[in-house]
Amino acid sequence: MSYAQLFSRVKPVESLADDGSRTNLSRRLGLLPLVAISVGATLGTGIFVVLAEAAPTAGPAVVVSFVLAGLAALCSALSYAELAGSVPVSGSAYSYAYATLGELVAWICGWCLLLEYGVSVAAVAVGWGGYLNEFLRGTLGATIPEALSAPPGEGGAVNVPAMVVVLLATAVLLRGVRESAAVTTATTLLKIAVLVFFVCVALTAFRSENLAPFAPQGIAGISAGASAVFFSFIGFDAASTAGEEARNPKRDLPRAIMLSLGLVTLVYVVVAFAAVGAVGTDVLGGSDASLATALELVTGQGWPAVLLALGAVIAIASVVLTVLYGQTRILVAMSRDGLMPARFSQVNRRAVPAHNTLVVGAVVAVLAGVVPLSSLADATSIGTLVAFGIVNIGVIVLRRRKPDLERSFRTPLMPWVPLLGVALCAYLVAGLGWLTWAVFALWTLVGLAVYLGYGQRRSKLNG
Repeated sequence: MSYAQLFSRVKPVESLADDGSRTNLSRRLGLLPLVAISVGATLGTGIFVVLAEAAPTAGPAVVVSFVLAGLAALCSALSYAELAGSVPVSGSAYSYAYATLGELVAWICGWCLLLEYGVSVAAVAVGWGGYLNEFLRGTLGATIPEALSAPPGEGGAVNVPAMVVVLLATAVLLRGVRESAAVTTATTLLKIAVLVFFVCVALTAFRSENLAPFAPQGIAGISAGASAVFFSFIGFDAASTAGEEARNPKRDLPRAIMLSLGLVTLVYVVVAFAAVGAVGTDVLGGSDASLATALELVTGQGWPAVLLALGAVIAIASVVLTVLYGQTRILVAMSRDGLMPARFSQVNRRAVPAHNTLVVGAVVAVLAGVVPLSSLADATSIGTLVAFGIVNIGVIVLRRRKPDLERSFRTPLMPWVPLLGVALCAYLVAGLGWLTWAVFALWTLVGLAVYLGYGQRRSKLNG
């Protein structure tokens, strides 16, 4: 077998479906928990954390940046929905690529997903520390010292709160999928309630002059803002990682993906509009807990900010929990195919991949403790955009190769919607900085070395 044949060999859809039907994981999740997983993995990151990063760049037009990023995510979500209903297994985009574009592309996609999920968990955990300090300031009049609440390069030595929230999420995941889903559903409902409260209060102080100049850096600023806030949409695909723990995956996975993306986009746009209109982008960009700061300025009182900070502490912790869950399930699929060590797919008596979860939790906790937020967010965005591009191409390929495959959801306007998704992903990737590209290139080279040295030799397709 030539190297070209070796790298392009695909895993038959029938084999993937068989893996899903014989899974050792437990099928306990209905539509509501699946929606909660996707919303829980998404909602909160952009509004509670990344809004402060993007607002100074895009200006008030950061609202348009959210819309643009949402449209890019929508095209990919439609492709995800079709593939999730056709190949309902735990590997998400990795498994879809394996069935359509070959082992090497699948490996690269899986490697990108490890970057996306792992680094995004670390980034969200970093933002969690800012709101925890805001809550402690409002209730106890004290905060965690900067040396213990910020990474090196940002005035601290190690971000202890970020490490703690990752380890707490790891402990919850080890309890089992049912318990994790219950925590996710409760915290997702709480974060929606907190954001509705914020919008109601912020709109009472809305001033149209805060929207001018609307786009101080023009289209370039809006595009750069969209590239940054695209990080906020990471997670709508989290339901697809639960393909082997959903009770009716063919029906519920596509629904969960589309419902979660629609809800998250609506909330992001409304909250960003209310926040910018109330205090302006300078205030939002000058605080690690921007929404809490905005509420304090609007009301002139401390308790609304404390309430929002508490909601953010709980809500952002749920993002950490659900995204960490997604990463462990992708590793299960890669391990089962032989491309990762076998222990990553072994489950305990609670049907939890415990070894996998402990390793992921430890690595992500270290990242969260020592790497700055801005570096984490950009690295996550590029990994996500590459994975989304692969999924958009994969849905076209599978439609051509397997036209008669049972599909519970079909992407409309084929192939134009997936092609638009690829184009939008490429456009957003182009807006990322050279350092992000350098980190991604290094990550990809390391991934190729691991594949050639380990995965390619141990692949189950070798027979």
